[in-house]
Amino acid sequence: MTGFLVVVIGLGWIVSQVYGNTGILYAAVAFSLFMNITAYWFSDKIALASTGAKEADPVQYLELHRIVENLAITAGLPKPRVYIIEDQAPNAFAAGRDPKHAVIAVTTGLLATLDRSELEGVVAHELSHIGNRDILVMTVAVVLAGFIAIVSDIFLRMSFFGGGNRDNKNPLLLIAGIAAIILAPIAAQLIQMAVSRKREFLADASGALLTRYPDALASALQKIASYPAPMQRASNATAHLFISNPFGTHEAGQWLTKLFSTHPPTPERIAALGGLKV
Repeated sequence: MTGFLVVVIGLGWIVSQVYGNTGILYAAVAFSLFMNITAYWFSDKIALASTGAKEADPVQYLELHRIVENLAITAGLPKPRVYIIEDQAPNAFAAGRDPKHAVIAVTTGLLATLDRSELEGVVAHELSHIGNRDILVMTVAVVLAGFIAIVSDIFLRMSFFGGGNRDNKNPLLLIAGIAAIILAPIAAQLIQMAVSRKREFLADASGALLTRYPDALASALQKIASYPAPMQRASNATAHLFISNPFGTHEAGQWLTKLFSTHPPTPERIAALGGLKV
């Protein structure tokens, strides 16, 4: 989070120097905070709407509700609202601004693919995201990364179309400004990926300790990762929320995609679970 703040302030300062307007710096920081608060407050609604999730009927999905409720009690958390995504790709995510306003969504493919112990492992993983406050961290990361990308694009277009401070005769400052505008979104994206990966490892460990059965979560991760097709409504904006890459094995297998992936490689996650002592 400190890294994001440094990138936002650094980008705002350099651009304000290039354009000779210190107000740009204050506007950039203020707007980033406003966007972050807005996204955090409505993160669950945004995530559910973007994935097409519908509230799980307590009768039709009685077993799922029981698993969520039992594990929530074990974790000392309020039971989150449970949602279903009509999609054959097995996956799940958690969202919400805090444990009292959290939701867990699973796909119909996940329910069809996993056995009970594996499903418990996935639900425990998502509850761990809620208990570890990962929802807050990931929401902040995504909003700031997106904000930096948008601001950089605006300033880059202004530079190419004759913007800037005409009184500034220092070409090195102008070059540094353009370089910062280009590199800032990449830096922000890498920070976002690093944050998301660390929180996935933590949720894996916390979820395994919650169920006392890490092999079940490891088996679930293997089944989920082996599904080749992407989710029907896979999006880069919500990819970090899911327990596994929603773009399928083909997308995840590309080298460049791995570099910017929001999830650690599945073999590394399974190996880490294998080393746990519960």
